[in-house]
Amino acid sequence: MKNLAHANYSSALQTVKELKKKYGTTWNSVSPENAARMVAQNRFKTGLDIARYTAAIMRKDMAAYDADSSNYTQSLGCWHGFVAQQKMIAVKKHHKTTSKRYLYLSGWMVAALRSEFGPLPDQSMHEKTAVPSLIEEIYDFLRQADAIELNDLFRRLENGEDVQSEIDNFETHIVPIIADIDAGFGNEEATYLLAKKMIQAGACAIQIENQVSDAKQCGHQDGKVTVPHEDFTAKLNAIRYAFLELGVEDGVIVARTDSEGAGLTQKLPVSQEPGDLASQYLAFVEAEEITIEEAKEDDVLLKRDGKLVRPVRLANGLYKFREGTNIDRVVLDCITSLQNGADLLWIETPTPHVGQIANMVNRVKAVVPNAKLVYNNSPSFNWTLNFRNQAYDEMVIQGYDVSMYDRNNLMDAVYDGSQLCQLADEKIRTFQIDGAREAGIFHHLITLPTYHTTALHMNDLTEGYFGEDGMLAYVKGVQRQEIRKGVSCVKHQRMAGSDLGDDHKTFFAGDKALKASGEKNTSNQFEAGAKDKRLEEESAVAV
Repeated sequence: MKNLAHANYSSALQTVKELKKKYGTTWNSVSPENAARMVAQNRFKTGLDIARYTAAIMRKDMAAYDADSSNYTQSLGCWHGFVAQQKMIAVKKHHKTTSKRYLYLSGWMVAALRSEFGPLPDQSMHEKTAVPSLIEEIYDFLRQADAIELNDLFRRLENGEDVQSEIDNFETHIVPIIADIDAGFGNEEATYLLAKKMIQAGACAIQIENQVSDAKQCGHQDGKVTVPHEDFTAKLNAIRYAFLELGVEDGVIVARTDSEGAGLTQKLPVSQEPGDLASQYLAFVEAEEITIEEAKEDDVLLKRDGKLVRPVRLANGLYKFREGTNIDRVVLDCITSLQNGADLLWIETPTPHVGQIANMVNRVKAVVPNAKLVYNNSPSFNWTLNFRNQAYDEMVIQGYDVSMYDRNNLMDAVYDGSQLCQLADEKIRTFQIDGAREAGIFHHLITLPTYHTTALHMNDLTEGYFGEDGMLAYVKGVQRQEIRKGVSCVKHQRMAGSDLGDDHKTFFAGDKALKASGEKNTSNQFEAGAKDKRLEEESAVAV
């Protein structure tokens, strides 16, 4: 008998019919058509089904990018399943396909918004279980989006509309998630255990950074401490073993290096022979030449180029890297990660500058030609100021008169309509295209967009609602915009599954089902040309 769990509508229909014959009259009330419809509306039964499906998508997209850099991919960070759901519904509505559009799960947003401890900084202090829980939540909401849209199509089919092709060729809202595991939340065994939970929840791509787990900092803050390559490679292996154990053979590992902005290490690795990885790492450590007589009690000493040196150690026991070695460390980190199981790279940078990113990536490509980058189009950057500075520099080089601009105050709104602004904004608009072409960026993401949009929209609504506009602030700024733009959740009851639930109740209880839909459902007011019949009736009585 066919496997019902993985059947499409037609095969599920046949399978249930066969089951009805097998179990006889006890299944008389089960409709094969209804059961097959429910199977079709829930294509992915487990998180592992999702992980395998989306991993294959990412591998296909990576190959397409290798062939043509215009095939880059994108994502937005989402901190709740509903946010992710509405994003993918909007993607399908505006762009007609989810192709090359992913989701990003930010550890920063998990810490700030999803911890039971309350809002936390991005320092791996939140519960590690919050990460797989959010992945599972996101896919629950995306599954629901599938079910609701397909349910609407089946309803239309029952009403005589010719939508069979739309059902047969339905594109799921399920897309890859690149999920942040921070620095692995402990040793390599802890990383393996958490990676398994994330994969079982549906993650096909796991991003891990080379910071010390218990000293982890946000990539855009100071005080970052990196680990030796051997330690990081062990965690890459842990994630790969987790993928393989769970049967996700195409699982993707994104190796992030924070070395560009990190000046400290907690550990001095043991070199086995000159020039090995440990030796290269140790060469970056700042040290002063001394004699054995100058050595203090309990000093840590190294032999470097035939000389005795003392690594510079801070009061907290951390060691300093030499100034100016950061880019070299980034390049070595990237090459080593790709040579030890990573599929994609992530380089944290101080500013969004295509040329600077390309400088590092091209050095990596000289050793690993198909190296590809996941790049954080971070809200931590002041994009307006950064690109106005870049535009200013270009205008100077090209001989433009820039005397009307105050270089120290380019953020001023007085420049918003200027030539400088237009040039800068065009560079921002094409940043992803340029980065994909020139800097090996396969995937562009914004880590925290929905954190900022939520804050911005609440600011705007609050200003008007609690001011003179009152209810008009909501109606004009929110609901009317939802109606005009066709935002799905304007009918929030339907979006929460009310219509879907009504149909299920009918499947289960037949004519006895108590349903929420009907004339007194106020959501009917959002139907095209709808009128409030109760108001009409009340007006007639009053007359």
